[in-house]
Amino acid sequence: MSSHHFDTRLSRISTLWSLISQAHHVAGDEVGAAQRQLLERYSNAIRRYLLGALRDPDAAEDLFQDFTFRFLSGDLRRADPERGRFRDYVKGVLFHLIADYHKKRQRLPRQLAPEHPDPAVVCEPDADQEQAFLASWRDELLARTWTALAAADQANNQYFHAVLRFRADHPELRSHEMAEQLSGQLGRPLTAAGVRKTLERARDRFADLLLDEIAQALTNPTPDQLEEELIDLNLLEHCRPALERRRGG
Repeated sequence: MSSHHFDTRLSRISTLWSLISQAHHVAGDEVGAAQRQLLERYSNAIRRYLLGALRDPDAAEDLFQDFTFRFLSGDLRRADPERGRFRDYVKGVLFHLIADYHKKRQRLPRQLAPEHPDPAVVCEPDADQEQAFLASWRDELLARTWTALAAADQANNQYFHAVLRFRADHPELRSHEMAEQLSGQLGRPLTAAGVRKTLERARDRFADLLLDEIAQALTNPTPDQLEEELIDLNLLEHCRPALERRRGG
């Protein structure tokens, strides 16, 4: 990896906490821009989690708007890289929103539908809620990584994204079958050996980009801290070789 790419990655990693600080501690137009960038970054994960937790699109959207209001009002200003991971602050706000939502429903003078969860059991986050939040966060990290891989391909005139995406969508195909179909799709001749080599490099690039996405929400993470986060998010197997490369400098 070139020093330019390494410096760029370090800049990206520090940018997230810089945005968090700007979103709540800086006056003027910078605040709005930072807040919009943060909301854009996390809105899909938040909406996905709320929809899964409530199973009601209207209620999920209402709570997302409540989260947005709290965020814009500065409720997350205490988020500090020295005090914990940013996703833990987001998770805490969402759990409280969901608990308040169910408490309000419990006070309503009507019977809940049989399939609706009992409000009494959701006021405190349980293991299932924790896993649901992590799954939503993980899905968003993976989606952002796919987008980053596609952008890198466009910038470098490569086709790692196309080959890796094709493999993910067609796990049953052999290398020579992939080469035949991808040759037509990409408009360039590919061999089975070439496909295997490209897949290897694409997986390495994807893992590096995924580590970058994870590292942006941490503070100057050590490899051990990255490993802990990967374990929490159930992504270690995706990134183990990349993590070892990073340990080696």
